[in-house]
Amino acid sequence: MTPPLFAEIRDEIVEAGPMSIARYMALCLGHPLHGYYRTRDPLGARGDFITAPEISQMFGELIGIWIAATWAAMGEPGDLILGELGPGRGTLMADALRALARAAPGLRPNVHLVETSPVLRAAQASRLGQVSAIWHDGIETLPDGPMIVVANEFFDALPVRQFQRTERGWCERLVGVSPDGGRLGFGLAAEPDREIGADAPIGVVMTVPGPALDITRALSRRLVAKGGALLAIDYGHVRPGFGDTLQAVAAHRFTNPLGAPGEADLTAHVDFSALGRAASVEGARVDGPLDQGAFLINLGLRQRADRLKRDATRDQAEAIDTAVARLTASGRRGMGTLFKAIGIADPRMPPLPGLVPDLSA
Repeated sequence: MTPPLFAEIRDEIVEAGPMSIARYMALCLGHPLHGYYRTRDPLGARGDFITAPEISQMFGELIGIWIAATWAAMGEPGDLILGELGPGRGTLMADALRALARAAPGLRPNVHLVETSPVLRAAQASRLGQVSAIWHDGIETLPDGPMIVVANEFFDALPVRQFQRTERGWCERLVGVSPDGGRLGFGLAAEPDREIGADAPIGVVMTVPGPALDITRALSRRLVAKGGALLAIDYGHVRPGFGDTLQAVAAHRFTNPLGAPGEADLTAHVDFSALGRAASVEGARVDGPLDQGAFLINLGLRQRADRLKRDATRDQAEAIDTAVARLTASGRRGMGTLFKAIGIADPRMPPLPGLVPDLSA
């Protein structure tokens, strides 16, 4: 069955010519009627993927501890804005607020959530219960004031452009339609982009995360001016480099990114070095990036697991150990090393909690 979004994408390409990957991603994920995030809850066993907050309450609780320590380092402002970008089902925020109430009982944050999906907004409202959260379509409407922002698996879903090195130079990778109009395919722009001067072998793909860099710059300027910090956790790479990391996931399996527009999650690995450079240019301080596993262990993951296991049944204790392993596992597909954490902050603040490697380990 052909997805309803396919016809709109095909017609736009026929009328205006091949579209950028950024345009394709924006339509697939955010189309007002047929966009992936507009029409479903993609999380959990019945969805397409699972995130760290859904694996264990410990993840969100440790983020709550991080927020408490960061708030203290800010001088404990009474009018703190606590924001989350792409809050999923609201699980992370709910767990963080529960831990925050114990760790910083004097803090009453103003909770602001940046979310465009009506389905997920409803899930967040249900999960957060009596919390008086305010929702936003983008960061532009977040209120002024000292702010702590958390972004877990947010930057990876933002649209990217891709360029491929050819004998003519760097040509943009585009999405086109087959002559019979029945399928989508990748192609290259006829003329190279003269502004790209990077050197690389023929055939190499370079990903340019424009919206991610724009958001990082804007938040960095705010944090420098008003005080606060951003914690971003996502999967990606630390060293700048080349490669095609655009991917699609449906039913917990990788699939063709062009196969079913609007029916699969589209993401690209986050370039943490690029985010750090963007923040530094705006005068913010950058801490990390650090592997997710090391970050969580620095925050006390093992101690929190041991505490939970004291009152747990054998099956519950095994589930806790399994969750710790999933969150910290190393290797090519291990969340502990594939995912990174980076902190961006007002340069007047001390180093952010958990983001300095433990050299004694």
